[in-house]
Amino acid sequence: MAKQTTEQAVAEIWQLFRETDAQFKETAARFKETDVKFQETNAKLRRLEGLFGNQWGKLLEALVQPAVLKLFQVRGHQVRRLHQRSKSRVNGKNMEIDLILEDQTEVIAIEVKSVMTVEHISDFLIDLASFTEFFPLYKGYQIFGAVAGLDVSEDVERYAYRRGLFVLRVTGDDMVQINNDDRFRPRDFGTA
Repeated sequence: MAKQTTEQAVAEIWQLFRETDAQFKETAARFKETDVKFQETNAKLRRLEGLFGNQWGKLLEALVQPAVLKLFQVRGHQVRRLHQRSKSRVNGKNMEIDLILEDQTEVIAIEVKSVMTVEHISDFLIDLASFTEFFPLYKGYQIFGAVAGLDVSEDVERYAYRRGLFVLRVTGDDMVQINNDDRFRPRDFGTA
């Protein structure tokens, strides 16, 4: 075996560095290409998720909508009209209420989610606090809130109940039921 000179060893090391650098550049290019494909795929999935989520929400609204007037009338509320997906824009801000039940003196605004969370309820409470700013027609009305969902955990239900919201569940029997007990006294958000 011939001895390698220092000059040859340095040249060989530099050659290895160049090869390694080329491999790093190739790997970086592949990562970049993979990242671009990942971002494109992720964007497509987000669009599909939004489309599916919107359709799922509309399906749940369609399940809740036929029963709510009667449910609240049985509970002593004289609501006679139902509006779906009421939207308003004020000063560049938007509000959408999934279902609004009304008569001449009271309104029940209903938020519908497939899986109801504490965050959804907190956001809805904020909407109820500014409800008449977006829907001035209802100034002077009693304004009640309700949340409806397919999946409402006991903790979430308790949170909504304590904040004066009716809790509706989509069930297998009567399709929709009010879960609040007889002791429940709804909060009037029209006086808040």
